[in-house]
Parts: sequence; structure tokens; C-alpha cells
Amino acid sequence: MILNVVWLALFFAGGVFGVIRFLSGADPAVFPAMAQATFDSAKTGFEMALGLTGTLTLWMGLLKVGEDAGAIRLLSRALAPLLRRVFPGLPTDHPASGNMVLNFAANLLGLDNAATPAGLRAMQELETLNPHPGTATDHQAMFMVLHAASLTLFPVSIMALRAAAGAKNPADIFVPILVASAFSVLGGFICAALVQRLKIWDPVLLAWILGLGGALGGGVALIARLPHDQVGTVSTTFGTGLMLLAILLFLGLASWKKVNAWDSFTEGAKDGFKTAIQLVPFMVGILVAVGVFRASGGMQVLVDGIWSCISWTGIPKEAVGAIPTMLMKPLSGGGARGLTIDAMKTFGPDSYTGRLSCLLQGSTDTTLYVIALYSGSIGLKRSRHVLPCALVADLCGFAVAFLMASLFFR
Repeated sequence: MILNVVWLALFFAGGVFGVIRFLSGADPAVFPAMAQATFDSAKTGFEMALGLTGTLTLWMGLLKVGEDAGAIRLLSRALAPLLRRVFPGLPTDHPASGNMVLNFAANLLGLDNAATPAGLRAMQELETLNPHPGTATDHQAMFMVLHAASLTLFPVSIMALRAAAGAKNPADIFVPILVASAFSVLGGFICAALVQRLKIWDPVLLAWILGLGGALGGGVALIARLPHDQVGTVSTTFGTGLMLLAILLFLGLASWKKVNAWDSFTEGAKDGFKTAIQLVPFMVGILVAVGVFRASGGMQVLVDGIWSCISWTGIPKEAVGAIPTMLMKPLSGGGARGLTIDAMKTFGPDSYTGRLSCLLQGSTDTTLYVIALYSGSIGLKRSRHVLPCALVADLCGFAVAFLMASLFFR
């Protein structure tokens, strides 16, 4: 529904701006340019979708190996002590606990296909403990906020987009996205915890927060001390090294558990190929709408308007081209993806604007979609503090994305 509104709005707004530019004499050739943009953008969308095929096929296959080898179960066991503090009062043997841990672990590994079913089951199981059906419990609210923030260890889809766009090092956004998404989760959790009056100073909970925060903060601090021309190299080396280590761990775990790694890989790879092909109509549709809006002059008006409002902040002017992605992300994942691709196409995948757009895309999940999906799955009519806390998470993720872009890519 939201993507439909966004798609139509881009076309209609583009039409209005085109008419204004033509009648005012600012651009007599605006209509041919808009028409040409439909063909160029359709071609770009198709080529980008095809470019995603190899990367998604590879990674979905490898992640399926990890899933079948029990990587999610190991993460679930590791996260269990933490989640007992985040969801106090929830019986440890309740089915919702296992499904929530499975959801978070799958999201961390980038296994969306495993994350969503587990998340829906978790909401259904939590509803069995709800004394007021139709109104979100504290547990349900916290779960939706954390899922909307979405800590990302392997930003597979964004790396695939960068590879398809011709980026020299598609994985150079690995560390910045990890840090930005971690702060998104932290911001959303603290906001929800304050509303729910959780014991944030619990020793175990505090140890997790300080431990993870210290590790990320210490790593970023060390990188920040490096000469600027070495920052990107170190980030890329660390990110690609961690991914290669994960692959070896998946394969090693599969060998130890005597899982047929090849069969698991090919099964997952088929899903990756299908996913890439299924993206063709969506990417063509949204990129054509964005292309028409840009050719009409509407995007430039939007960017200039944003810059006039934020120029006093000291943010680099190149950042303005990525801000439409930030504004779209809470509303529509597909729309934000289209704007990210458009930013990389317009400014270059290795430009500051293109990379920042990727960071903003990966720093958080699609807030309204997540809330609508999980609330609708059990018929919730009152989500209570979920939306404001999730938006706080978005703001934290976006703010850190800007900081990471300045540190790594300026």
C-alpha cells in the first residue's frame, strides 16, 4: 500500500514539475528527457537485477549451509541469557522465546527467509500470553522495536547492489553498516526499556551492552586514528576477512555435523536465483518512477530544499543526494532501494553520496512495514509505544550512518 502511494506520487509529482518547467520555458526539452528516462531507467533496473543474480545466488547458498549446519541454533544459545533480561517474565521454555532468538539470529546472518516465519510465530506465541488481546504487550512491543532496528552482520543485499553497480570494493560498507545498525538497535532498546521501566543496570544486560558497545567503539576508534587513506583499506580488509571466516566456519560446521554442504548450497542458491529474478519488475518499476521524477527536475528541487534547511549543520553538501533514501527508508524498503540505486547511478557507487545512501539503506529496517506485518499477523489494534521507539531507533541508525560515512569515506 505504501509503495503504491510512493510510486504514484513520484510519477504525478514528476508530471507536475515537468509541466511547470515546460510552461515556464526553463526546459523546453523536459518531456523528451522524461520519456527517455523511462527507457534508460527500465534498462538500468533490468541490468541491476541481473547483476544481483550471481551475488545473491552465492550468498543465499552459503547462508543455507550455515543454517542447515546449525549456525542459527548456536547463535540462539549465545543470545538466550541476554534475551531473558530483555524480555523479563517470559518463561524460558515458552515457544515464543525460541522463535524470537531464531528471528534475531537469522536477521543477524541475513537469512530473511528464516527470520520472517520465526518472527510471525513469535508474535503468535506471545499473543497466547496477552491478557488484553488487540493491544501489544511489553514483550510484543520490544520484539517489534528490535526487529525494526535490525542489527545486520552480513548486508548481503546491499553488497550485491554495490557489486551490480560496479563498485570497486562492494564490501567496503561492511563495518560502517554493522556499527550504524548496532546503534539503531541500542537506541530502540533503550527507548523501549525506559518506557517499560526495565532494569537496564542488570549486570548481565549491562555486560552485553558495554561489551558489544566497547568492541564496536574500540574498533572504530582504532580505525579513526589511521591515516585517512588507509581507513577504507582497513575496513574492507576486516569486513571481507570476517565474511571469509564465516564461510569457513559454516563449511567447517557442516563437515563436523556431517551435513551435505553441497546439497544445502545448491538448495539455497536456487532461492537466491529466484529472488534475483523476482526483483526485476519491482526494480524496473521503482527506478522508472525515480528516473521520471529526476528528469522532470523534481529531485533537484527536493535536494535543494533539503539543503536550504540543513546547510547550517555543517553536513557536506554531497550528503544531500542520499537524504531521499533516509526519508524513504521507514516508509518503503523497495522505494529506498530504488533511491539507493539511483544515487549510485547518478553520483557513482564509490562516491560519498552513493556510499552514504547504502549506509542509510542498511542502518535499519523498514519500520512501518515491520510494524504493520507483525501487528496485522495477530490483529493488534494498539501497538502502544512501538512506532515512536522504532523511529528513535531509525534516527540513531541514520545519525551514526552519517558519522561512519564521514569517517570512512571522506
